[in-house]
Amino acid sequence: MRVPDIIAKKRDGGELSREEIEFMIRGATSGEIPDYQMTALLMAVYFRGMTPEETTALTLAMAHSGALVDLAGIRGVKVDKHSTGGVGDTTTLVLAPLVAAAGARVAKMSGRGLGHTGGTLDKLESIPGFRISLAPSEFIAQVNTVGVAVVGQTADVAPADKILYALRDVTATVDSIPLIAASIMSKKIATGADVIVLDVKVGSGAFMRSLADARNLASLMVEIGRMSGRRTAAVISDMSQPLGRAVGNSLEVREAVHTLRGEGSRRLLELCLELASRMTVLAGVHEELGTAREHLEMLIKSGVALAKLRDMVAAQGGDPTYVDFPERLPVAPFERAVVARGSGHVARADALTLGRAAMAMGAGRARKEDPIDLSVGLVTHAEVGDEVHAGQCLATLYASSRDKLEEGASIADGAFSISETPVAAPPLVYEAVDA
Repeated sequence: MRVPDIIAKKRDGGELSREEIEFMIRGATSGEIPDYQMTALLMAVYFRGMTPEETTALTLAMAHSGALVDLAGIRGVKVDKHSTGGVGDTTTLVLAPLVAAAGARVAKMSGRGLGHTGGTLDKLESIPGFRISLAPSEFIAQVNTVGVAVVGQTADVAPADKILYALRDVTATVDSIPLIAASIMSKKIATGADVIVLDVKVGSGAFMRSLADARNLASLMVEIGRMSGRRTAAVISDMSQPLGRAVGNSLEVREAVHTLRGEGSRRLLELCLELASRMTVLAGVHEELGTAREHLEMLIKSGVALAKLRDMVAAQGGDPTYVDFPERLPVAPFERAVVARGSGHVARADALTLGRAAMAMGAGRARKEDPIDLSVGLVTHAEVGDEVHAGQCLATLYASSRDKLEEGASIADGAFSISETPVAAPPLVYEAVDA
């Protein structure tokens, strides 16, 4: 096989074979195929697209480009969840212990935040002593005994994805749905889960800005999962406004604890129940979604789900008293309110703007190596559709310096708009996609 022939075939709209795709991924990973030729292929894919069969072949080739995580030592069905990223998205911290409390095995590998979207690992590191790195034997043992573990992804998982993403990032080919789907699913397949439930976000704070694009991405990833032998489903959820009320690492851990107590954000809890129901049904714990939801709600009301979070924190070296007393988690000392400029109904609480405000105060990073401040962020007090009066507090910002507070406030002030007439809240879940 010749690289120029493969590039030309895709450039002209042809369908690449599994062997051709594997050849290109092997060459990219080994360095035998130079960046300029891989970039040419990525650009051809960007304009010509890929069939589901091509995208599945690309996904599997990327998954097998490095080490596959062996979860055979974990008893039972292994479940995982992936979100395409958002603002105030604390689902993993609620969902993982909740699903484990129901009886499924949650063996989850998560990432750090980048840009305006938060990262699960950063949030968990708000808890003193929490270890995000476990030896494979520790990881398997903890899932067998506690039912859940959340750790960082090892560097040797799907190395081809890192190579391709770096090229996409500098060649304006990031927003190709087949390439996004292959990137996400290659890591999920490499990390060994039997069940994968995908939360595909749509709205200003998400990768997918239109429902049509979100639907295409969700359908493609579910099809890749099916063709790869994984039980897969997806939910398309709203990210036009933050999911939870808290945006920022320690603030989101606080909210996760309150949600598991049944006291947190209504939107966050509702989405967690939706995702958890699908995870447990696909895992065989429950027979249908209605029964699953009833059981999951009972696990929250009884405190069993919160106790599972405490067990996970303790098992990974964290101080479990922070689950008992989340108010001990650090919060930056300087605060400021964003207030309504008039009376009426909230027409906009823009997720992207609020995410950028939190990032400006130090809650996020522009580059992977940037440090972050775990104590900063914001808490919203109103959602789209809520009736408010002039001067009412819409959000409270927390920063570690007055300069950072002013920087964040100058951005956050533009996140809200007020309508004189009633405004309908957007749906939280637009639709579900099943194999």
